[in-house]
Amino acid sequence: MAQATGERKENKMGVMSIDKLLITMSLPMMISMLVQALYNIVDSIFVSRINEHALRAVSLAFPIQSLMIAVAVGTAVGINAFLSKTLGQKLYDKANTIAANGVFLEAASALVFALVGIFVSRPFFVSQTDIRQVQEYGVTYLTICCCAGFGIFLQICFERILQSTGKTFYTMITQGVGAVVNLILDPILIFGYFGLPEMGVAGAAAATVTGQIVAAVLAIFFNWKCNREIRLSLRGFRPDWQLIGQIYKVGAPSIVVQAIGSVMTYGMNLILAAFGAAQTVFGVYFKLQSFIFMPIFGLNNGMVPIIAYNYGAGHRERVIRTMKSSILFAVCIMLAGLLAMELFPAQLLGFFNATQELLDIGVPALRTICLSFCFAGYCIVVGSVFQALGNGVYSMVVSIARQLCVLLPVAYLLSLSGNVNLIWWAFPIAEFMSLGMSTYFLIKINRDIIRHIGETPGQSA
Repeated sequence: MAQATGERKENKMGVMSIDKLLITMSLPMMISMLVQALYNIVDSIFVSRINEHALRAVSLAFPIQSLMIAVAVGTAVGINAFLSKTLGQKLYDKANTIAANGVFLEAASALVFALVGIFVSRPFFVSQTDIRQVQEYGVTYLTICCCAGFGIFLQICFERILQSTGKTFYTMITQGVGAVVNLILDPILIFGYFGLPEMGVAGAAAATVTGQIVAAVLAIFFNWKCNREIRLSLRGFRPDWQLIGQIYKVGAPSIVVQAIGSVMTYGMNLILAAFGAAQTVFGVYFKLQSFIFMPIFGLNNGMVPIIAYNYGAGHRERVIRTMKSSILFAVCIMLAGLLAMELFPAQLLGFFNATQELLDIGVPALRTICLSFCFAGYCIVVGSVFQALGNGVYSMVVSIARQLCVLLPVAYLLSLSGNVNLIWWAFPIAEFMSLGMSTYFLIKINRDIIRHIGETPGQSA
């Protein structure tokens, strides 16, 4: 049952000026995601110092690790949007129930992946490589990451609960501390410093899950101590399957959207296999572009609860203003990234000790791929608007069409020319298609939802 409106102070998401609100909520997330991007690169550098087989094993583990994150984040996106909308409607008891069901879903997902780690790790690696050492490294690494994966699920869940009430500063702390713990422990556990045993790949996995568990504990503490709008209690808890369905209505498309990225990466690597260092260039590009895209994702994490909250509260103009400001910020960030890759491709590749072959393939690759940045910022933000308004299936359709129906087929057709430089044009071509589809769905959702916000007292859950 909802409490009276006057019982609680209006959340800042309903009253603060939009630009200030968007910056204060997004900036901590943008910083923490940049830290995460840095961690991913440094982590790979440490593992590569064991030997090439260790680095290959960790790389081959990526699809399952990516799927874990996709399930954790996608579920949390559904929790976040549903919570923010419900809080905007002042349905505080319902919000508490949603949060409890969200924690249940993340814990159940962690259990599923623990079973994957125990029973699937070995056949997964055997299917990818015949090299025994790579298999053993990989099974060790993936088993630890999956069996202790409850840290990443709980971390993401409780961080998104904080975000749903506008407390993104605390999520910057949790993610930052988790990443720093990981970075500190990596060399210590891998190489056995300070009298500890040399654990090798197992040390890398142990450092990863320890950082995640520390971040999860911090996120739980901040919710208990600082989040007055959500009172989480699991006493006498029973799953509410109707609420769970509402969470996955938004969350499931997000899971699919993130999971198909692994399929696209795998397909591109198959296409590029015949072009020498092209696979390496593709991998380097992904590390570089994370420094550009991560701030956009941080912006989205701040934007989604603002839109969802004001949608629930019936504030149409605040929804529109948030959307416009987010698109403007995202486009500016992407243009800065485009300029960096167009003007300094060789210098960027130099961070990875690029050989001449890597430079010959990589310089034109970066300059071509980054043309897609002209449209990407707009498309990413609009896709998150769909999720915030409860229509995540639109972003799922656009992502599937861009990556699987356009990018991979176009890349394959261009590869038949035998000219690797032509393959990279698949990225701007696919992004241009995404621009058209995203705009079409935005027009549709404006007609069906946005223009009607506030016409009736509160939108239905």
